[in-house]
Amino acid sequence: MNPELCVVGVDFGTLSGRAVVVRVRDGAELASAEHLYAHAVLDRELPDGTPLPADWALQVPADWVEVLRTAVPEALAAAGVRAEQVVGIGTDFTACTVLPVLADGTPLCELPAFAARPHAYPKLWKHHAAQGQADRINALAAERKEAWLERYGGKVSSEWEFAKALQVLEEDPEVYRRTERWLEAADWIVWRLCGRYVRNACTAGYKGQYQDGRYPSSEYLAALHPDFAGFVADKLEQPIAQLGDRAGGLTAEAASWTGLAEGIAVCVGNVDAHVTAPAAVAVEPGQMVAIMGTSTCHVMSSDRYGTVPGMCGIVDGGILPGLWGYEAGQSGVGDIFGWFVRTGFPAEYAAAAEAAGQDPHAHLTALAARQKVGEHGLVALDWHSGNRSVLVDHDLSGVIVGQTLATRPEDVYRALLEATAFGTRTIVEAFETAGVPVRELIIAGGLTRNALLMQIYADVTRRPLSLIGSTQGPALGAAMHAAVAAGAHPDIRTAARAMGKVERGVYLPDPHRAAAYDRLYAEYRTLHDYFGRGANDVMHRLRRIRTEAS
Repeated sequence: MNPELCVVGVDFGTLSGRAVVVRVRDGAELASAEHLYAHAVLDRELPDGTPLPADWALQVPADWVEVLRTAVPEALAAAGVRAEQVVGIGTDFTACTVLPVLADGTPLCELPAFAARPHAYPKLWKHHAAQGQADRINALAAERKEAWLERYGGKVSSEWEFAKALQVLEEDPEVYRRTERWLEAADWIVWRLCGRYVRNACTAGYKGQYQDGRYPSSEYLAALHPDFAGFVADKLEQPIAQLGDRAGGLTAEAASWTGLAEGIAVCVGNVDAHVTAPAAVAVEPGQMVAIMGTSTCHVMSSDRYGTVPGMCGIVDGGILPGLWGYEAGQSGVGDIFGWFVRTGFPAEYAAAAEAAGQDPHAHLTALAARQKVGEHGLVALDWHSGNRSVLVDHDLSGVIVGQTLATRPEDVYRALLEATAFGTRTIVEAFETAGVPVRELIIAGGLTRNALLMQIYADVTRRPLSLIGSTQGPALGAAMHAAVAAGAHPDIRTAARAMGKVERGVYLPDPHRAAAYDRLYAEYRTLHDYFGRGANDVMHRLRRIRTEAS
């Protein structure tokens, strides 16, 4: 193998896209570059000022293309890599991020007639305004005993393809009728790169309810809404390719954007979380990877099939060939910490942080790290963006119990850090209870830089934490799949062992802190079940009151 052969991985996140140039031989990351989306997340209004209701989260496709135009050439230049050295490009995307397009891939929001129509724009993963449609999808599937429902732990999320599409049909039928293809952004960006629309097996299985070679039936869809009967056949169905397959060759147009050579391998699309597993060398059963950023996604492959509640999907080969791929997650993690800093960081704290040369998060973390477990007297529920697993209910909301007039910002901040750790422990215990063992917990994502947070997770879960050895896990994983698509490695397991990076047992649980956290976790679970399992529906009632008042 030529040691100078390289691949490019591009990670399309919530607020930006990142490109990394990776050496095929050993996974060395030679350079990376980031491009911030000009429009970020549209959650208040469209670019023309059209207001958006609550719980909406949209994006602009042109922002994604700009990543290819800017971040990829910048990364190549920084790496000093020539175009002829690069044999493939791979991409990953947040999911479920879906958009309505014409038959040639043109997004409806780019048509002048639809520029002011919210439903013509891509719906980001964190768009939760389709909860009502998700509730009906779940109720009808349970009533009809649809076999696929078990693969999702008994509930389909409002974040996924069918709920979002049904919302379009019911709220803007004209946009729905004009939609000729309803597709994942992960597949749209690959289409732009190679000129060929190929549906990837990952999003089809986890976000599109594609199980055992078929989608939900037209009879089931018609029972949801008569005009929804042809959704799969007319707008969704497309040949499905496996992860690591070659989708096609780079087009001349995409080559001009990226500075890469026309015709190189373009890998089939993938999801940011799932593609990170092999980057963290998590290629054996029971190795759970928690990708922690604005949200957290927990992915794990296993040789055991179990009905785990609140799964975002259990897909045969969904992460690695030959194993059941499980996905769970928390809808808000870094987003929650960011919300608190925006709304709960007083002026005197800001001045102290500036004097110490710290950003707000570092300042609050340093203050919180001085506390003993339980010293703040608080317990919180991490549902500020709803609950993805195990309750699958995005109408739930955050709670902080125990505040007094003596409660300080660092107290609340630490309680929120702990709440997200309790949420992860709830997910791990759901796997174990279902007979699907979790043998190792590996953490990836930007939040690995917070040592206090990592130690809290180790103590709360009573497990050693391994860390991915890369700050660009999704992009590295995408690049590794590109190496497979280009034939530089025979399969993803081989690529993972050659190119992946992990540090084992970086954070170890402390028995005394773990015992103290057991007591707090018991309180968390009491609140979790009280508010989340129907004993008190106050969160749903408050949401209805808010909707009526707006």
